[in-house]
Amino acid sequence: MATSTVVKTSHLSYSFRSGFKTLNDVSLEVPQGSVYGFLGPNGAGKTTTLRLLLGLLKNQEGTLELFGQQFSTHRLEILRRLGSLIEQPSLYLHLSAKENLEIYRLIYKTSKKRVDEVLALVGLADTGKKKARQFSLGMRQRLSIAIALMNQPQLLILDEPTNGLDPNGIIETRELIKKLNKEHGTTVMVSSHILNEIEKMATHVGIIHKGKMLFQGPLQELQQMKTSQSMLEIETSNNSLAAQLLLPQYRVQEQEGLLVLPYGDKQETARINQLLVNQGLDVYAIHPRQSDLEQLFIDITSDNI
Repeated sequence: MATSTVVKTSHLSYSFRSGFKTLNDVSLEVPQGSVYGFLGPNGAGKTTTLRLLLGLLKNQEGTLELFGQQFSTHRLEILRRLGSLIEQPSLYLHLSAKENLEIYRLIYKTSKKRVDEVLALVGLADTGKKKARQFSLGMRQRLSIAIALMNQPQLLILDEPTNGLDPNGIIETRELIKKLNKEHGTTVMVSSHILNEIEKMATHVGIIHKGKMLFQGPLQELQQMKTSQSMLEIETSNNSLAAQLLLPQYRVQEQEGLLVLPYGDKQETARINQLLVNQGLDVYAIHPRQSDLEQLFIDITSDNI
């Protein structure tokens, strides 16, 4: 069944035996062809959500739909169209990359040529007989993703795929995700607490905190929120006097020797500068400070604590 939404959950809630409610009324939508960044701090409910989507946990409350079908009634059909990497990769360290994939080829019952295709796709075609234990962490992660790709999934679910990797490994994994999405049309749902990393690869973002969805939408929408929260930084020869001059019109705060107020546009910045100079103040610096994604995330979650 064709659908523009690959993953859809409605009012998903989940509690562990201890009674702790790790998910509370979570409704999310992952558009087809997207890289959906599932953001949240550790313990926010990301892994629980992904485990429910994969059938690794039994759904307690709410509905799960993948590819337009109810998970509860089309489980096997849905799972055949999925690839996933949850938490630590499971590899045979005494085997080569090709030997590892050969084992999973037999499980998935795919053709022999698929092994070579996937090795080339993740950039491990030249590793030869080198054992997985000799791989860098980034190479092991790419091999794990290769295993998840053996059945040519339409949806790839990755839980914290860059966790613990060095900068090179992070870049390799990020570029692989982008390549899978752009060149092969794979929808990717990737969870992470590394906010700036998600911003570099995602087309859509969902922010979860304490089991509740706080934001969901295209990355551009989040970036517009970020722009709307930009602040103007000013340093003068007398910040106290400058604040008095600006307070009738602007919401001014003093932070670390700087005056900070909401940023409007270039013309307004010029007017503020002229006002201060006309009052005899020396303006040492005046420029917008755009809130980054991490600060925006803090702002969003702090409002809901």
